[in-house]
Formats: sequence, structure tokens, C-alpha cells
Amino acid sequence: MVAERTTFYALPANADLSDRARAHCLEHLSGADAGRRVNVPDAGLIIGRLAPADLILPEADVSRAHCRLTRNSSGLVVTDLGSTNGTFVDEVRVTGSVALPVGAVLRIGTRILKHELLTERQLRKSSEMDREVAAATAYVKALLPPPLAQGPIRTDWCYVPSTQLGGDAFGYTFLDADRFAFYVIDVSGHGAGAALHAVSVMNVLRQRMLPGADMADPGSVLAALNSLFPMEQHADMYFTIWYGVYEATTRQLTYAAAGHHPAYLSPPWGDQATPLQARNPIIGAIPARQYRSESVTVAPGALIYLFSDGVFETVGPSGEIGNIDSFVTDFLTDPGDISGEAQRIFQAVTAKSRTTELDDDFSLVIVQLV
Repeated sequence: MVAERTTFYALPANADLSDRARAHCLEHLSGADAGRRVNVPDAGLIIGRLAPADLILPEADVSRAHCRLTRNSSGLVVTDLGSTNGTFVDEVRVTGSVALPVGAVLRIGTRILKHELLTERQLRKSSEMDREVAAATAYVKALLPPPLAQGPIRTDWCYVPSTQLGGDAFGYTFLDADRFAFYVIDVSGHGAGAALHAVSVMNVLRQRMLPGADMADPGSVLAALNSLFPMEQHADMYFTIWYGVYEATTRQLTYAAAGHHPAYLSPPWGDQATPLQARNPIIGAIPARQYRSESVTVAPGALIYLFSDGVFETVGPSGEIGNIDSFVTDFLTDPGDISGEAQRIFQAVTAKSRTTELDDDFSLVIVQLV
């Protein structure tokens, strides 16, 4: 008598048995598009630096038409199109045409993409996440204040979200006829969750809904935010902030920062910009924390630059990471009329970067105190 034997086969925990149709995709593992997926259609696609390529990677080490992906009965085949820097599959340079198996890594310049085989349901879910990020981007933009072109206080700004969308937000408002508050926020992480957390903070500030806080006292505002947004109650997200209040009659600027790099004060005579730093811990990490403020007298016509780290932590042509000192030296100059100045700085920064795509949100606000 032969003993019966039962064999068990383990399936991955995320196995999807409800859809049988599968789609060949490329998942970005690096760069500003990290986490996004691109469907490879039956007709295949061309990857290159410029249109008419189907998948555009706008970087200097990617050729105009770099490589072609085609479909066959076994999966995907990649063909190098005479690129200058080569196409690599699992770090082996492609000569002619070679198979790109499921799970294999395709490298084009510094971009890394992984071949995935997804169910239609998984692909739909990925597309839904992309739409959520797009909706969160539109929501943030809708809440940003318009530039102020006239009057004793003038503003200009540039907000360009990264592909993944970070947690940047900023705002400004007149607290009364004499006092003007302005701030920039940077929430940890990326995606719709970080963006919506930033929106929550921005709405609290816009509507002045901070119990016990004096909105004209930056230290008081930061302490109230710290009490209202503890990390453990907000998916472990924290944020940094720079918050300032300008009093026109005395020309005094009082400010505080929580984990954020300084804003910069540029005098109207064009000298080196001065950092406005007030060192305090991030918002949400330490309960019942007191936050220290600083103050400075501002000359007529001076400019205040406040920004997120995505403005200066860009990648240069040789892979070097930018820093705040070089950004201040290279890009913060006395413009006279600030109208359009934020966009000019954005264009100057991206012109010196390896790619026009952003790894983090670009948020820059300029305030001129006439």
C-alpha cells in the first residue's frame, strides 16, 4: 500500500488570484520618479532624453533615443539604439538585443528601472495612487496665497512639487494693519499623506486656530503647533517650520524656527545675505517644549528669502549634492523689483542641475519690506 502524500505550495502574501491578465511594467527605483510605474504596451516603447521618445528621462547621460523595449511571447526584449553611455541589464552592458526578464534591473544613465509583471488590479491601484498624488498637489496649490505686487510689503514665490510630492507648504497674512506673518513648512516623507499633513498645518495657521497661542509671537505659535501635532497621533510624521512676524511701525522682524534651516535677510545695498536662525527642535517630537524667538531690525527695501531644502539639495552634473551656502552665494542677489524673481531663481537652479526633474519639492518665498 502506497502512503498518500499531500504537497503544500506557498504563495506570496500579496498574491493576487482575482486577475489573470498581467501587464509588463517598469518601476522607477531611482530619481524623481522613484516608486512610479510605466506600462509597456504591446507595441513596445522607446526610452530617451527627448520627444518623440515614449518614456522621457531628461538627464544629460541619457541619449536622445537611448533604447527600445519590445514585447515577445516570453516577455520583454531591450535593444540599445547606439546610446553614448550604454544600456545595462543587471549591470551587464547590452550589445544588440537581449531579454529583460521579470525582476531584472534596467539601468539607463543613473536611472534604474525594474521589470515587473503585475495584474490589472495591481496596475489600477498604482494608477489610483498617482491620481491621489495629483489631487493632493492641486489642493496644496489652491491654498497658496497670491503674490503681493503693491504696497509696503511685497511677495513673490515659486512652488514646483516633485514627482512624488513632498510635504512643503507656505503662507503669509496680515495679522492686523501693522503686523505681517509669513512661514514655510516641510513635512517629513513624500506622497499624498505628507502633503495633506502640510495642508492641515497650513489651515490651522490660516484660520488662527491655535488654542492659547499669540499669532504675533513666533515662539508661542511653534509651541502650540507642537502640542497640536504630536508625531504619535499623526502616523509618526513630524515637520519643520520657519515662522516670522514683521511689525511695520518699528521695522522689527521676530522669528523662530523648529528644525528648519535659516531664512536669509538680504539688505537693499546688495551685501551678503544674513542667516536668520533660531535653533529649536522639530515639531511633534518633544511634548511641552518651549520655543525660542529671535528678532532683527530690517532696513527699508530689504528682502527675506525663506525656502525648503528642496531648493538647494539638488544634484549637480557630476553627482554632487548642493548645499545651502553655495545656494545663497550663487543665487541670492539684489533684484530691485522682485516680480518674477522666484521663478528666475528656480530656472537658474535647475539649469545647474543634472536633471530638470526634482527629487523634492521646490518652495521659495521672497518677501520685500519696503
